[in-house]
Amino acid sequence: MENVVLSPIPLPDLVGEITRAVRSELDARATHTAAPAEELLSRQQTAELLGVTLPTLASYTRRGLVQGYRIGARVRFKKNEVLDGLKRIRTAKQARG
Repeated sequence: MENVVLSPIPLPDLVGEITRAVRSELDARATHTAAPAEELLSRQQTAELLGVTLPTLASYTRRGLVQGYRIGARVRFKKNEVLDGLKRIRTAKQARG
């Protein structure tokens, strides 16, 4: 098999240049990859997720139990924060059993 000369650059130097260029491009893409966006819920979706009414959700928000975020005239809730805010309550029945 014949060798084909692509450039006057020696093969090891050419391989090194290609490797550096590929690594540089991969590094650039890795830094520009955005993290997945957090899922935002409307007031209605949040109330349904928690199993409460909209007035109860408003009360929870005022009391700081749930963190709301205003976007223009709308209020949104971060789903992961809502779920993290749920705490298991140990009842007397569970304590006995």
